[in-house]
Amino acid sequence: MRMKSLALAAALSLSVTLPAAAEPVKVGMITTLSGGGAGLGIDVRDGFMLAVKNSGNTDLELVVEDDQQKPDIAVQLADKMIQSEKVDILTGIIWSNLAMAVVPAATAQGKFYLSPNAGPSALAGKGCHENYFNVAWQNDNLHEAAGAYANDAGFKNSFILAPNYPAGKDALTGYKRFYKGDVAGEIYTQLGQNDYAAEIAQIRASGADSVFFFLPGGMGIAFMKQYAASGVGMPLIGPAFSFDQGILQAVGEAALGVKNTSQWNKDIDNPANKAFVESFQAEYGRLPSLYASQGFDTANLILSAMGKASVGDADAFRAALEEADFDSVRGSFKFASNHHPVQDIYVREVIKEGDVFTNKIIGTALKDHADAYAAECKL
Repeated sequence: MRMKSLALAAALSLSVTLPAAAEPVKVGMITTLSGGGAGLGIDVRDGFMLAVKNSGNTDLELVVEDDQQKPDIAVQLADKMIQSEKVDILTGIIWSNLAMAVVPAATAQGKFYLSPNAGPSALAGKGCHENYFNVAWQNDNLHEAAGAYANDAGFKNSFILAPNYPAGKDALTGYKRFYKGDVAGEIYTQLGQNDYAAEIAQIRASGADSVFFFLPGGMGIAFMKQYAASGVGMPLIGPAFSFDQGILQAVGEAALGVKNTSQWNKDIDNPANKAFVESFQAEYGRLPSLYASQGFDTANLILSAMGKASVGDADAFRAALEEADFDSVRGSFKFASNHHPVQDIYVREVIKEGDVFTNKIIGTALKDHADAYAAECKL
């Protein structure tokens, strides 16, 4: 049954014609495989590797290293991969502060960087680069969708909080860009914080009618559990990062019914996504997450470009990447002029299927949505 599933996935998840003698491409993946954010990097890695396996392509070589969620380590690994490993493409970084430390230097050295996650605004606007592509989203996007949903839900006075690092600042900027109500309070927490008693006390006293928060990984787990125990009870809104598949099992009942925004979910109805979900479960014995879907699409984008051009011809390979000629698990997918996605962003609700906490799509928050910084990019 497993082999049959993987064969089905290989048939459906990738519509790429590879040349008979494709030129080898070496990809360096720097991602978080240890510490509190390990689950995110593991899912990106596993999704990427599954796409390569499903494709049957043996000309893509992958080198994987753990950045330990530390910018200095990420920089060292990038230098090693470029200078010693001679990689053609870099990918894998989860966190925006690490991306800001690595991406500009890598692209300045003529390497392609394809982000399967972090999308800081500084790299989408004036700091864009012809060799930088984001295959996930620009940081503001899911938060913009949350702001749009808050309007539709009738919320008038949101309390908002996020960690004090580039993605956190983009998150609150994105929410406020689309949210039309008042802000009852705005807090930047410490990156890696796990005690939110003071913040929850401020929320309780604020007079807010809703709470928007962006706290990825272990931060979100800690906040959700403490918030549920506090009895504050006002509705929560967040991006998928705080309600993704790997996080939900740790949060448990406290997450049920919470609305969150995402460009992907396991119930998106297209052949590529169905095959991806089936093959991921068969390969790894768990449901895929948002991060796994992004790793999967990133690999398939690279494979699609390999089928059209030599990575040694940078202009041709870049043009092939820009075409995004692959079957995304998201369905409709294309790049804006700044190499960031134009895509639908959905509203999801946390539900329970048997013993598993997961999400279902209940609506579309933003259709064919691009980021706010493309006009500043001079590509």
